[in-house]
Amino acid sequence: MVLFRFMAWVLLLIAMIALVADLTRLVNGGGFAFTSSYAYWKSAAPQSLAATTTFVQRMLHPALWDPIALRVLLLPIWLLFGGLGLAMAVLGRRKRRVNIYAN
Repeated sequence: MVLFRFMAWVLLLIAMIALVADLTRLVNGGGFAFTSSYAYWKSAAPQSLAATTTFVQRMLHPALWDPIALRVLLLPIWLLFGGLGLAMAVLGRRKRRVNIYAN
């Protein structure tokens, strides 16, 4: 539970930083365009992206990469990490104790 909450905070922090970076570009006159996860991964670590693509297409199934994984990676990075962070937060939330008193 604690690990899920910690990962939720980290993912939501990354999402917030990515959103602020995209909005800063918008305010500075760079146009309305959000950075996709695929574009960021390609610019940060192209060898890792190529290795992951090859692994998924050869070891798992070629159709798994193109319609599914690539569509997810084309989401804006803040949306992807924000969604994952919210999912982790829901999984790691503290359960409320319900006291039931019987007469």
